[in-house]
Amino acid sequence: MRVIAKRTLRLFWEKTHCEDSQAPLEAWHDVVIKAEWKSPQDVKNQFRNASICANNRVVFNIGGNKYRLVVEIQYRVGIVWVKFIGTHTEYDQINVGDVNEY
Repeated sequence: MRVIAKRTLRLFWEKTHCEDSQAPLEAWHDVVIKAEWKSPQDVKNQFRNASICANNRVVFNIGGNKYRLVVEIQYRVGIVWVKFIGTHTEYDQINVGDVNEY
């Protein structure tokens, strides 16, 4: 899969108090760029705790569930768009189906 964009993840882990997200986000990225997801079930097979949502959105727990990563997946073309990364408190304030923070 092609992740758009790793830069977004890097900008997040460079924020004050979010430095501990770097290793788990890089690990997530490394797994995803090697994946060949064709359906939401493929995502669930690889990440059991991922939440499949409306509008091709998927929510991943990052860093022992300290952070939430929302992506939109275009399965046919193999693209994973980062739509949101934040703490649980920040996540609770968004609508997963239409967030487009980045």
